[in-house]
Amino acid sequence: MRITSRAKTIAFVITLGACLVGISVVLNVGWILNWREVVPLVLGIIFFAVIIAGVVLNTIFLIREIRRNEQQDSFLNAVTHELKTPITSIRLYLETLEKRPVDEAQRHNFYRVMLQDTDRLLGTVEQVLKAGEVRHGGPKNWRELDFSAIVKEAVELARIRHALPEEAMRFSAEPPGGITVMGDPVELRTVVANLLENALKYSGNDRRIVVDVEIPDLDKVFLRVHDNGIGIPSSELKRIFKRFYRVRSGATDHVKGTGLGLFIVRSIVRRHGGDISAESHGEGKGSTFTVRLPRVYHI
Repeated sequence: MRITSRAKTIAFVITLGACLVGISVVLNVGWILNWREVVPLVLGIIFFAVIIAGVVLNTIFLIREIRRNEQQDSFLNAVTHELKTPITSIRLYLETLEKRPVDEAQRHNFYRVMLQDTDRLLGTVEQVLKAGEVRHGGPKNWRELDFSAIVKEAVELARIRHALPEEAMRFSAEPPGGITVMGDPVELRTVVANLLENALKYSGNDRRIVVDVEIPDLDKVFLRVHDNGIGIPSSELKRIFKRFYRVRSGATDHVKGTGLGLFIVRSIVRRHGGDISAESHGEGKGSTFTVRLPRVYHI
């Protein structure tokens, strides 16, 4: 589907360019033959306006294609790096275990690092697969879920995986239980996990992440993930949910990623009838992501 769309866009640009060349030739011939009657003059003005509009449209399409290609190149480079780095690491540890004796403590440390690298590989593959899945839809496995329990479980898993103390990632729900939504449990876990990973990646060593679930009114459930990280420039706030898009700045150069995490979050949230927004007071001032989902309640 994407290849067909790209081919149609290219064909349109080529056709438009050919038409503009043809109109330019007609106008030049008319000027040489000294067509000065009213009708040819009016037609010439119209054709000239069409040429200007065509040039503008052509430029817009070309710029859009260039940006799309840049984003896809960036995505391919990121995915290649995310796959190659852990594979290289695992190979190095396996070669070490094969070629020289290692004491028990060091062997267990090697196993731990290799397991972390396989988790990283699996995470990258799952992100790519999930991006394709949410883009093309799929069967709905929806049921009533305790959303606060899903978020709490994701927070506890993130604490364990990143060896975080409780104060580094705080969780609260108001009310503490019974915040029910209708949805796919796997997809909603992906939403929470991606937002938490995003907060962890873009926060420093002194992390302070706050995760809140609340009911602001009768038919809505809010999930807020606030961090004290590097923040987001105001000009980038609407772009960060686009596929392959990553904020380019010196503060993010060291952060690894594919540019798919927030795109997946937004796609899943929209499939569940909700929306998501991001707020930040600027670079270095942290950010807050707010997910709004329809609430299920029984009278």
